[in-house]
Amino acid sequence: MIGVIDTEGGSAEWSFPAEPGSVRGARNAVRETLRAWDLGPPVIDLTVLLVSELVTNSLRHATGPIGVRLARPGGTPADAPDAAADGHGLLVEVSDPLPDLPTRRTAGPDDEGGRGLQLVACSAHRWGTRTGKSGKTVWFELPLSG
Repeated sequence: MIGVIDTEGGSAEWSFPAEPGSVRGARNAVRETLRAWDLGPPVIDLTVLLVSELVTNSLRHATGPIGVRLARPGGTPADAPDAAADGHGLLVEVSDPLPDLPTRRTAGPDDEGGRGLQLVACSAHRWGTRTGKSGKTVWFELPLSG
């Protein structure tokens, strides 16, 4: 981990180097934070899986730091994307310095890759991408109740 940017209140943010061990580091940081927020195992497990997929995608395609950010309802800053506007879901963002937006594709049964965005799209309440001054962000929102 390059550094913990913030883990206070209703959000947490980290920066990871573009190195293979960062996927495990991101999973652990997300899992520990969601446990501290008293979220249930189904939300924790799904969030960790999707973060792992998105950080792996960033690692494969980008060369700079990978950012991971969590925001729970009531803790979302005003500049968060519209995804968290209703304040009912857990917002997760994975950012990297590559400006090219990812392409969702359908992986065949024998393909070893290509399922990350497919998993996000099938599992998240909402998801999307956006570009910024220094790269792109893939975000998703998971409901915290039924």
